[in-house]
Amino acid sequence: MLTRVQTNSNVQRIDWPNAPALIERLFPAQKVSVETKREFDAHGAQTLTALGSYWKGRKRLVYVRACVLAALLPATADPVRDLEIFEKLMALDDEAFLVRESKTKASEFARLAIQAGQISETDLPRYFRLAGKAPKPDEPAPSVADLAAAMDDGKLAWAVEAEERSDIRLAAYSQMPYEEKVSRSLRPEELPASAYDGIWADVNAHLGTSARSHQELVDQLGRLRFGRRPKLADPFCGAGSIPFEAARVGCDVYASDLNPVACMLTWGALHLVGGGDRMRAALEGARLRVAAAVDARIADLEIEYDEQGNRAKAYLYCVEVRCPATGWSVPLLPSLVISRIKKTVARLVPNHAAKVMEVEIASDVSEHELADAKLGTVRDNCLHYELDGDLYRTPLSTIRGESQSKGGAANRLRRWVKSDICPRGDDILGERLYCIQWMRQETLHRARPETFFAAPTEADLLREATVRETVETNLASWQACGFVPDMEIEPGEKTSEPIRTRGWTHWHHMFTPRQLLVSALVAEEMSRQEDEEVRGCLAFDRTFLANFSSRLSRWLPGTPGVPGRAPSADQVKDTFYNQAINPFFNYATRAWYACRIGEGDSYNYSQVHGDCSVSSMDARGLQVDADIFITDPPYADAVNYHEIAEFFIAWLRKNPPAPFSEWLWDSRRAIAVKGDGEEFRVAMVESFRRMAECMPANGLQIVMFTHQSASVWADMAQIFWGAGLQVMAAWYVATETTSETKKGGYVQGTVTLILRKRGEERFGFKDEIVHRIRDGVARQIETMTGLNQVIGAEGRIENLFEDADLQMAGYAAALRELTSYTDIDGVDMTQEALRPRAASERGFVEDIITFAVQVANEHMVPEGLEPQVWERLNGAERFYCKMLDIEATGSRKLDNYQNFAKAFRVGDQLTTVMGDLSPNKARLKSAMDFGSGFGNTEFGQSITRAMLYAVYELMRDVDSDLVLSHLRDNVEGYNNRREDLIGLAAYVAAKRRTVDEAEARAARVLRDLIRGERLG
Repeated sequence: MLTRVQTNSNVQRIDWPNAPALIERLFPAQKVSVETKREFDAHGAQTLTALGSYWKGRKRLVYVRACVLAALLPATADPVRDLEIFEKLMALDDEAFLVRESKTKASEFARLAIQAGQISETDLPRYFRLAGKAPKPDEPAPSVADLAAAMDDGKLAWAVEAEERSDIRLAAYSQMPYEEKVSRSLRPEELPASAYDGIWADVNAHLGTSARSHQELVDQLGRLRFGRRPKLADPFCGAGSIPFEAARVGCDVYASDLNPVACMLTWGALHLVGGGDRMRAALEGARLRVAAAVDARIADLEIEYDEQGNRAKAYLYCVEVRCPATGWSVPLLPSLVISRIKKTVARLVPNHAAKVMEVEIASDVSEHELADAKLGTVRDNCLHYELDGDLYRTPLSTIRGESQSKGGAANRLRRWVKSDICPRGDDILGERLYCIQWMRQETLHRARPETFFAAPTEADLLREATVRETVETNLASWQACGFVPDMEIEPGEKTSEPIRTRGWTHWHHMFTPRQLLVSALVAEEMSRQEDEEVRGCLAFDRTFLANFSSRLSRWLPGTPGVPGRAPSADQVKDTFYNQAINPFFNYATRAWYACRIGEGDSYNYSQVHGDCSVSSMDARGLQVDADIFITDPPYADAVNYHEIAEFFIAWLRKNPPAPFSEWLWDSRRAIAVKGDGEEFRVAMVESFRRMAECMPANGLQIVMFTHQSASVWADMAQIFWGAGLQVMAAWYVATETTSETKKGGYVQGTVTLILRKRGEERFGFKDEIVHRIRDGVARQIETMTGLNQVIGAEGRIENLFEDADLQMAGYAAALRELTSYTDIDGVDMTQEALRPRAASERGFVEDIITFAVQVANEHMVPEGLEPQVWERLNGAERFYCKMLDIEATGSRKLDNYQNFAKAFRVGDQLTTVMGDLSPNKARLKSAMDFGSGFGNTEFGQSITRAMLYAVYELMRDVDSDLVLSHLRDNVEGYNNRREDLIGLAAYVAAKRRTVDEAEARAARVLRDLIRGERLG
């Protein structure tokens, strides 16, 4: 299908079915990265987080939208205009900030517009006035000087209407780095559809379409490319951000996952959050009905009020043990602090008659006592307490009776049985309610009732007994109905911990009787709701209860506000703050008041478009055709969601609501795609091959992949070979944050791989492929640095790609070139991809990928360093110089250093050149840090190290003649390397100027000394 479109008066022809996608040619990765970070910083305001914060691997919606649109848009003969149109559609261009901006003051606009030359100070009276009340008619207008002073003080206000401000605001935006613009603005997803009204004339003129919305444009692009509204599939849907955003922008979507919890989250994204106002109204009514019914039943049981009418908000429990040395019962409390805000602590009071350490709750204690209370009875994995002046300390492993011969895996803890809901009297590990957070009766009508803490009274313990008896009486029937779990805990990498350390054998053992009671009552009332779709939506409240009210829920004492930090409330935190199932010695239960549903709406409703379907199945068994596949598959350091999800599967598997009743409610650990080894590679080949089979000839796959290992990238190349796919492009987008959710905690970005079906057979040889990769890397970098530049302050060019993006060009070129061949050096690469191999085996594919990264590095000469100097440096020296350049920008993230250390093959030498390896405070060693020692590393014998030693001596006031003498001795072939030393010294002087002025000054002196020396 050929369509004629008019673009900047140039007529071109687009062969729509065969036109390359925009994302195959260009992609503003750095801008998308900034937007992605901005979305992450929204935390709870993110659109899908309320469905289940325990799923940590969601890709940001703005990133997904960028991929969907760039996959549908064509790459035309006018790439600059292509990029402009894409940025308009994504609200990334400067004009979009006229609508997005929300935090910039008039004074800032005035100052920046003057810097840009849009206006001068003499123009201030035309556009601005003094902030405050409007001037009276008889008052003299403020002078230019008055307005200029007010601008400096931040006290200007606009004197013109919005339409007249646009040019000034646009001029101001041109002065701001993109990240700063974004920090002052609404996120693109927060914009109403009307915010894009001004773009459609340009979009339609460029593409030959007639759209007035994103949904209309997507529909038209799909029909031009595929003959129908585009259908997007994600068979590794996880928490659903990919299908949700694709449906929101106008695609038909199909989503599937082996894990039923992932499918449920995706269903919720599409039908609950994506249900818009209709679902908001239906769910609000159902939640209020359920809450009212549970309220009434809790009131009948009389278990949440005391005799004065105060209502409980939280119950604090701890494990209790009998000390083998004294026979006393002692609570295990890692900290005795209960609330920093109310200065409340737990005090241990000996009860000699009962041989029990009682717990007394004291409020408004002194700062000294509050500080001392940070340390409790658990210290260094030991029971630690004082009794009658004597200190007792016993390892907890000894109390549990762990067997050293079996590595601590075996112990004397009783294994709980299905009917257990709390420890038995003779168990090694008991349980004690030691504190209750109450809300005062006279303040219950307030939005935030006044609270206080108290130790449980005899009446409170009787109420606890009522709860326990009610659960014991009803447990079997609740389990039969699916209101309470009866599922056993299967041992695994994450799930063996509660079995070993607590003796729990079933999932309901992870919940206190009070938690089981509330959850059962909620589940029972939800089952009475008639609307099947609403029952599906209500299931998310059940998972919320489980996550925020278990024996793994932490009690987090609040903190008072201090300068620079807002106060935080005392609260019960979620179970899955990380991807582990680790029991605590002290934990908290929310009373029904603090976890009841229907009290305000926690969902950010939106509206999806097109047909949406979700199924629970293995990607290898995919049966649905789609035009575009976008996936975020498991990879080599994937989270064990197949184990963690069983925490929620246990609650839903017996009686899932109708929308989910056809799914198999089992984690299916045995067939889950694990993130490493031969099994992983084979499973991924089968999955991607099946996707390719379900894709048309002009279909596209986008794979979001995160890893820093060349060997893992080699695996991915072989996976694509085996699946019959070819990598067309790759883009690096910063999508992650520094967090322990990823192996090592330092992975920051995602590589976006663009794939198509491989065409005809192609034969090649390693030597020619290496040369083509070198050329491909150069072309990729030229494209990345040439197409996404904007004019910044004073006419300077601001390249929005960073070096990390350029490093990824090495991966892009290698995968693109390698996967285009079917035979290399006579080896059938499809068969080679399927060949079993040893874990330690290193093949030529990995060597080629590593080589490609090295080629990319050659194109990354730091600003201010002469290319001829750079060419003569070894890898460790290049690393040092490159990181000096990055440090000069203020960046201190460890992942930058680690990425470049791998790229420059620094290896074990990294620690020898680093002054600090903290995740967000990393830095190189300075000349003073290196001192006088040279060491035996390659870096230590280099001219860079010799130059730094000379700088060190100058900082120590060593005579300049002696410094030069040492420098000549330390640099082999000194006369031939003088210009290199001068260049290096000048470079260090420039880069250290804002970091270490003393070192910069010494480097300048060294530069001048070398220049001025007389050579014999």
